[in-house]
Amino acid sequence: MNPITKTIEITVTAKGETKVETKGFAGSDCQAATRNLELALGARQTESLKSEFYQQARSELEQNAKQ
Repeated sequence: MNPITKTIEITVTAKGETKVETKGFAGSDCQAATRNLELALGARQTESLKSEFYQQARSELEQNAKQ
C-alpha cells in the first residue's frame, strides 16, 4: 500500500494575488495544514472546498454514528 502524498501548492500571480491548494488531504486536515500560511498571506478572499473535504466529513459522521 502506497502512502498518500500530501502537497500544499501556492501560486502567486503577477498582481500579487495568491492561491493555496492542497492535495492528498481529507476533511478539515487541509484547513489545519494551511492555517499558518493563510495567516501569513493575509485575509482570504474566497474559499473553494474540494470533494475530499466533504467525503472525509461524511466518513467521520458515519464512524461516530456506529459508536
